[in-house]
Order: sequence, then structure tokens, then C-alpha cells
Amino acid sequence: MARNKFPGGAGNMNNMMKQVQKMQQEMQRVQAEVQEREVEATAGGGAVKAVATGKKELVSIKIDPEVVDEDDVEMLEDMVLAAVNEALRKAEEMVSQEMGKVTGGMNIPGLF
Repeated sequence: MARNKFPGGAGNMNNMMKQVQKMQQEMQRVQAEVQEREVEATAGGGAVKAVATGKKELVSIKIDPEVVDEDDVEMLEDMVLAAVNEALRKAEEMVSQEMGKVTGGMNIPGLF
């Protein structure tokens, strides 16, 4: 007599597969939703503001005209770079948090 490899029998395996399918559908929904959401980051005390989407695409940069100094372009470049990198980091964090809600905190490499 062959032993069933799954505790609880084939019915338990079917239930598990249904749960996995439900999780996949929920992950797809959340992933589509977060790709449209935006995060904002600033640098230089708010002098430079960068906005990115959950797709990790930069959608806008705002620069306070008071910080534009033609004699110190490097400082402005540094602030823009800092704001953009922070916005992209926040976008990644937002996506991870939202997907973590769906996966129950399971870390599945390459999933998102």
C-alpha cells in the first residue's frame, strides 16, 4: 500500500494550491497598484524634491530657484542626485512593504 506524500491527503494539497493561486492573484493586483503609486524625497532641506513611482521611474524634479547658484553647480547636482536616489529607495521600500503584506513576510527571491 503506497503512502500518501502529503499530510492530510490530496485534499490538503488542493487547498494549498488554491491558497497559492489566491496569493499570486493578490500579488499581481498589489504589484499593479504600487507601480502607479508615487513617493517623494527631498534633499538640501527641501530645496530639491524628486518624485518616483513604484516602477522606480522618476516622474518629476522640483528645484527651489533660491538654491540655483551658477558658481556652485556641483552642490545642486549633489542635491539632485541625493533626492533622486532617496526617491528610488523609497519606491523600492514601498513595493517591498506592500508585497510583504500579501506574502506574509515570506522572502521569495526574484519575486518582485
